[in-house]
Amino acid sequence: MKTPRDCAGSQLVRALRKFGYIVQRQTGSHIRLTTQQGGEHHTTVPNQDPIKVGTLHDILKDIATHHRLTVDQLLQELDL
Repeated sequence: MKTPRDCAGSQLVRALRKFGYIVQRQTGSHIRLTTQQGGEHHTTVPNQDPIKVGTLHDILKDIATHHRLTVDQLLQELDL
């Protein structure tokens, strides 16, 4: 599955709620998310529309690794 080209930061934040991510804080245009599922994990999402493809792929790869999924499995779960 290809990385979406039109995913906004706010859309990704909403989708990540499925994995227990909550907004911890926001500094400028960066949103810091935290989850306790599968152990504590933090990630930062830029509040851009759209998020650059490489940046989005790196964020998804980090989250997929934490939850022991592939990026394709994560994208199917998030339905982006």
